[in-house]
Amino acid sequence: MNNMNTILEVKNVTKAYEMGKNNRQTVLKDITMTIQKGEFVSVMGPSGSGKSTFLYAVSGMDRATAGSVKFCDMDFSSMSEDELAKVRLSKMGFVFQQSNLLKNLNIFDNIILSACLSKREAKKEIKERADRLMEVTGIAELKEHSITQASGGQLQRASICRALMNQPEILFGDEPTGALNSKAAGEVMDILLKINQSGTTILLVTHDARVAAKTQRVLFMMDGVIAGEKEMGKYQEQKGDLKIREQKLTEWLTERGL
Repeated sequence: MNNMNTILEVKNVTKAYEMGKNNRQTVLKDITMTIQKGEFVSVMGPSGSGKSTFLYAVSGMDRATAGSVKFCDMDFSSMSEDELAKVRLSKMGFVFQQSNLLKNLNIFDNIILSACLSKREAKKEIKERADRLMEVTGIAELKEHSITQASGGQLQRASICRALMNQPEILFGDEPTGALNSKAAGEVMDILLKINQSGTTILLVTHDARVAAKTQRVLFMMDGVIAGEKEMGKYQEQKGDLKIREQKLTEWLTERGL
């Protein structure tokens, strides 16, 4: 990579789907962008603009049709599916709109599952990290609870713990606050901010300007391209700062038709 601080480098990425004979749908069109280590970047845009497809392509969950994606100097195009899966398990964390926790496991066992699968550490170390993460995210008292005994916000906190268990270089979020009320969404964002401040790079897709206003940089997607980019700077938790940031961002998005 050109810059030793670049964690993700996307060059001329296109993603197309064959929908039948003579019917090709291009969802991403020649996207080029980079993310630096420690950044907190959000992606916004209207429904159908390609936001989630972009997230899947740059995280190796789906392969680009053309172009290149490099993560930590690894080129996805030269890697097998097994190699990509190992990278996602060991160096990436994922949080989705729904918590996707397994009903047959309690919350603690859901959190430690990916770390146990990676087999990089002793069970004792894994459990100690899970305890620390549950403490930090405010759900320590739910350790033995089933997922039916927790609220949506608590389950999202558990998914964040699970995503951080293997100490990822980058955390990807696809509408991580989308199914939450405004109070729970704010609490989840505050946790993500702390994670980012501790050094983890974050890239998330959101439709919520209040969420994006807390991020460092906002990418605006329209019709499969990045049609705009707004530098927000680091979020400072000061009285009135969020309201000002949200107002500026909303004005910028309105100018772009969102």
